[in-house]
Amino acid sequence: MMKDIFTVEAQKRTDTGKGASRRLRHANLVPGVVYGAHKDPAMISMVQNQLIQRLEHEAFYSHILTLKVDGKSEQVILKDLQRHPSRPIIMHADFLRVSAKEKLKTNVPLHFVGEEAAKGVKEGGVVSHLLTDVEVSCLPGDLPEYISVDISGLGVGDAIMLSEVTLPKGVELPALMQDEVNDVQVVSIHAPHVESEEVADEEDEGAAEE
Repeated sequence: MMKDIFTVEAQKRTDTGKGASRRLRHANLVPGVVYGAHKDPAMISMVQNQLIQRLEHEAFYSHILTLKVDGKSEQVILKDLQRHPSRPIIMHADFLRVSAKEKLKTNVPLHFVGEEAAKGVKEGGVVSHLLTDVEVSCLPGDLPEYISVDISGLGVGDAIMLSEVTLPKGVELPALMQDEVNDVQVVSIHAPHVESEEVADEEDEGAAEE
């Protein structure tokens, strides 16, 4: 059953343009495109409800998917997704073909573990997740569904930088391959802002008295 989550059924489409896309959505279909791997882009459509069901699973966004276009299978990743701003429908989906021998770049989620055991949390500190996902570069076979970040060793005032995240074998972070300036905080534990709130309350009271 889990395998089905990573399979997307699609059909080729020839109509293009806003009018064609609108007609597809009225028919409960999602317009999309698949490109890459030195092949021509292909215009496709998918059943709206089926795609939405798969998007409910976090792993779908960072997993190698099997895209079946008119019964012919290709290995892809979900590259871009356009949602309607106010309605629960998908407007468009982009898929990138992957080659087993070529590195790909995509975002994978960060899973933070050890929060309850962290010294800083036990001391009343507040955890700030400054990144929730990160772009990785790797071969398709090395693509992780997520990257774990252990914060159990953090105290109040401590942080984990992007360069300190433990990466799975074969996985690199493009942000760090270019320039160390791109090394940013991923997660930190800071003291609760109780004092600043009290000061703000006192200022509000003083303003009211005036």
